[in-house]
Amino acid sequence: MKTFSVLFVCTGNICRSPTADGVLRHKVIESSLAACVTVDSAGTMDYHVGEPPDDRSQAHARRRGYDISALRARQVQSADFDRFDLIVAMDDSHLHALQRQCPTGQKQKLKRFTAFCQKYKSQDVPDPYYGGAQGFEHVLDLVEDGCDGLLASIKEQI
Repeated sequence: MKTFSVLFVCTGNICRSPTADGVLRHKVIESSLAACVTVDSAGTMDYHVGEPPDDRSQAHARRRGYDISALRARQVQSADFDRFDLIVAMDDSHLHALQRQCPTGQKQKLKRFTAFCQKYKSQDVPDPYYGGAQGFEHVLDLVEDGCDGLLASIKEQI
């Protein structure tokens, strides 16, 4: 079985991308694929480097059985384009930022997260940071759906 690595990217790496990181890690473990699938997350900006995910993201994730408390924010690095098989942007602004930073020969690795959603139709995973509890729940709904589709895609490739 081949190995496969995924990097989720949002703005500050404290809400959407760590949520996706935690959900996919959980699903990978449940699928007995932890030995061959690695997951990480990063931000396009350095606003929160070294900080844990937003307390609200942690609380909502925990209620659904995902522990993201050990994750720490980091910024996307140039080495990430070599290191990861797939780099997943949570919205259009992240995808555009990644496209500008990505070496020409690696652009096929960049995908929009919602391309993996099967139940929900949305262009982007909206930023819940300035909203209420509903926003964090909606992010989790989209992320669980997208991670199911992503995991199915990964299984076809390994």
